[in-house]
Amino acid sequence: MTWKPHVTVSAIVEQQQRYLLVEENIDGRNVFNQPAGHLEPGEDLIQAIQREMLEETARVFSAEFLIGIYLYELPEKQRSYLRFCFSGKAGEILPGHNLDKDILATHWLTLNEIHERKARLRSPMVLACIEDYRKGRRIPLEDLHYLQP
Repeated sequence: MTWKPHVTVSAIVEQQQRYLLVEENIDGRNVFNQPAGHLEPGEDLIQAIQREMLEETARVFSAEFLIGIYLYELPEKQRSYLRFCFSGKAGEILPGHNLDKDILATHWLTLNEIHERKARLRSPMVLACIEDYRKGRRIPLEDLHYLQP
């Protein structure tokens, strides 16, 4: 079997010491996650996170920095995720945009409220991304390179 990680993107948006999270139903469980999803064919990483933010929160996302790159392995599911986490600004909710069917709600949560929901976080990457953001880790977007044939 060939190993191939699932490439995903996520967004950290902070306003007034609260973080934007989505509550979603995954495999029959209600979990919390940053707005996040899979890179699709033909997209670059910024396009992917902008699309995911719009689909999951109905907000336009303006990426400012890459916070980090995270590899999370689930041996029991024989699945690995390679996450590119961005920070930036999110606009107001755009009227007329329906959220993805798995999204139950969006929430602005404090760090304490996120820790209180630790057992319901979709993966350890949620807190790892927030912790790196809070430590001030910032990689300029200019360090991302997209090569075309």
